[in-house]
Amino acid sequence: MMLGSDVSGLATDPATAAAQGLSIVVPVYNEAAGLTHFHERLGVLAQTLKQRHGLACEVVYVDDGSADGTLAIARALPATSSLDVQVVSLSRNFGKEAALMAGLDHASRGAVMFMDGDGQHPPELVEQPVRHWIVEGYDVVYTAKAHRDNESFLRRQAVRGFYALINWGARQKIPEDAGDFRLLSPRAAAALRLLPERNRFFKGLATWIGFRQLRVDYEPAARAHGVTSFNPRQLIGLSIEGLTSFSVAPLRFASMFGLLLALGAFLFGLNILWETWMEGKSVPGYPSLMVGLMTIGGVQLLMIGIMGEYIGKILSELKARPIYFVAEHSVKRSTTDAAVSVGDRTAAE
Repeated sequence: MMLGSDVSGLATDPATAAAQGLSIVVPVYNEAAGLTHFHERLGVLAQTLKQRHGLACEVVYVDDGSADGTLAIARALPATSSLDVQVVSLSRNFGKEAALMAGLDHASRGAVMFMDGDGQHPPELVEQPVRHWIVEGYDVVYTAKAHRDNESFLRRQAVRGFYALINWGARQKIPEDAGDFRLLSPRAAAALRLLPERNRFFKGLATWIGFRQLRVDYEPAARAHGVTSFNPRQLIGLSIEGLTSFSVAPLRFASMFGLLLALGAFLFGLNILWETWMEGKSVPGYPSLMVGLMTIGGVQLLMIGIMGEYIGKILSELKARPIYFVAEHSVKRSTTDAAVSVGDRTAAE
């Protein structure tokens, strides 16, 4: 029985890469105010990619249970001569990771480009990863923030600590500051589809699959409208989700912390014996006993909580529930494809 997967048949060279096309996956949530303008920018991008690389493009909008008019606007977005349009509407808000997976599942072209629809991922930058894929043969081209100078000191330290913890002891390191704005070649996209877990951490999985990867630094643009839907509580929750879904570092940290606590207790015990036997001191019992009990109790509760997170992940995997449900799916082909289809049908009649 073969325990791995062979995707070598999807390898591309510069001569055949463009022929497989590009799917641009855009998860959207309450982006009604700027979606039309964003789509216009994608249309310009698709025209440029077609002229320079002969690349056929499609955009897959995944509406993740928006509460505003995002879905209605997405339905009305037109296809152009160089850009097909798919709209995938999920039955409720399943979260960005599920929306990314839904887009990946519905992408019909070869390579896949993931980007946000709020304008912070500039469509004009997409040509650079495309060129690295088609011309240089990279399978994964991911973007990363060039700097975090505009963020608070506390947030910068929190991000640095998160990556340090998740990469602790990991064989495949997740690049710091890398985001979901990245391109996957046909074989990299196929490899990502083959991963069976339901608790997905996209940044980690896209790195774990391997292949030739390249980092591209960029300056995120300001949001075209509105404010981010992520608050500190949600960011902390997302960090915990990523850690427990992709890394065993928290369990290792718990083991190391328990070992250090046991070592400290042992040394403290030796100190008590020394003071009692050699110096004749009487060590007060109540304060040291209460501090010790509270410390041990707090550590035990912390360890139980960490184990509970992993047990919850195991339960979720065993239930094997679908990651998402699609409530509505529509496809608009480019005007060129539509003309060809009509011509073929007329000839057949």
